[in-house]
Amino acid sequence: MAHYVIMGCGRVGVTLAHTLEDSGHSVAIIDQDDRAFRRLRRTFSGRKVTGIGFDRDTMKQAGIEEAYAFAAVSSGDNSNILATRVARETFHVQHVVARIYDPGRAEIYQRLGIPTVAAVRWSADQVLRRILPESGVAGDYREPSGRLVLSEITLDPSWLGRPLGAIERAAGVRVAYITRFGEGVLPTPATAYQEGDTVHAMMDLTDAAEVSRILSAPPAKESE
Repeated sequence: MAHYVIMGCGRVGVTLAHTLEDSGHSVAIIDQDDRAFRRLRRTFSGRKVTGIGFDRDTMKQAGIEEAYAFAAVSSGDNSNILATRVARETFHVQHVVARIYDPGRAEIYQRLGIPTVAAVRWSADQVLRRILPESGVAGDYREPSGRLVLSEITLDPSWLGRPLGAIERAAGVRVAYITRFGEGVLPTPATAYQEGDTVHAMMDLTDAAEVSRILSAPPAKESE
């Protein structure tokens, strides 16, 4: 189980907080207005932190130093992107996502390697799939028989610089495409996995848990 920090206790933040807690994770939610916490169910056991979401002391109170992931889903684009950058660059949280209302701005930040979800196509599921790896098993697409699934895969940072062919051989998957700087790219087996890449791979649904286990760990020597 992991610790998650959410900035923004609106409808979006509440949905994320409840879903993550129901999955057995610990959750802290930040909002400038303590009245916003009334939206949370009475049984919510996570931390409720009143303060500015991108303030370092506020983030520390929320447990950002132990966080597996950070989601900035307040109503302000600037606040969301600033908080996301602080989480990643100051506290080195690897899994971050920011909700952005302006599609043009979202594309700019995506090209800078900052994961964003534009409000016009936003859903709690899209955010969760970026910060909760196991939720990605449902996949982006299933072929008619239901046996094969195309899904985003999460890789340990040690895979950075490795060719996608090595990832395919280690996990028994086929990389269909990658998202790099906000654009889809059709890779070759020699294409190297770079920081900020999102890898989409086709796999047998029954192997999804094993694929996640293999790729969330550093590569074995034989996969080089």
